[in-house]
Amino acid sequence: MVTPEAVALEFRTANLGSRILAFLIDMVVVVAGIVAALFAVALLGQASDVVVPDWVALTIVLVLLPAWWLGYFIAFETLWRGRTLGKAALGLRVVTKEGAPVRFRHAAVRGLLGLVDFLILGGFLAVVFILFSRDNQRLGDMVAGTLVLRERSALATPAPVSFAPLPGLEHYTATLDPSGVGTEEYQAVRTFLLRAASLPPGPRSALALQLADPLAARLRPPPPAGISPELYLHCVAAAYQQRQRLAAAPAAPAAAAAAAPAARERSGEGARRSPVEQGGFAPPG
Repeated sequence: MVTPEAVALEFRTANLGSRILAFLIDMVVVVAGIVAALFAVALLGQASDVVVPDWVALTIVLVLLPAWWLGYFIAFETLWRGRTLGKAALGLRVVTKEGAPVRFRHAAVRGLLGLVDFLILGGFLAVVFILFSRDNQRLGDMVAGTLVLRERSALATPAPVSFAPLPGLEHYTATLDPSGVGTEEYQAVRTFLLRAASLPPGPRSALALQLADPLAARLRPPPPAGISPELYLHCVAAAYQQRQRLAAAPAAPAAAAAAAPAARERSGEGARRSPVEQGGFAPPG
């Protein structure tokens, strides 16, 4: 995957086999919903002794079947961050080509063109596009600008990496509250920090700013004045790991509660000793 700053991020796109299995699971759900709906309508008709003309029944079926198909895929991918039941079972997720979560318009385009991909020639068109496209995209993915990624794989688990507080920023890291950082955001920060040294200076600064800006808008306290986005991300990663360690330790809640008042009392002294004050990021050098 390539970000707008032309930085390549390492993700594995879903192959044809996993996508077919996910689609079959989704189709089981879709067909089950259709059968249940038709059965309910038939029971309702029998209970009310209403005779529905054949053309009315045919019209209802022709309208409801595509609506249920589109509604299932569009609703799940929009509300469940690019996943359906089948994709979740296979560890797959739909994202934009920039790596962002899909929105309604992406899911709608994929769903509408899914009628072309899967219903024309029995899905043969979708198979051809996935096999011969560079990123395993079907027609709906190409038009919507999306990718289907593998969240789980048989690859070895990455080696643990510890981010220690940076010299001069120990106090800020200790007071930073990382509770607003999600797992996916931390993984993105971690990946960037591990690969930062291999990136060109321009894209490295731009990507650091792209990752740091939304975090700085939510987390408290705000970043000190003059700190670079990359150093701020390092502080976030260190604070996040420290919070996870405290949460995993049996006596962590009590220890954290006991240490909190002392940390607050030292906050004024720590702020006076710090060479930087609260403010925005320093411009990239």
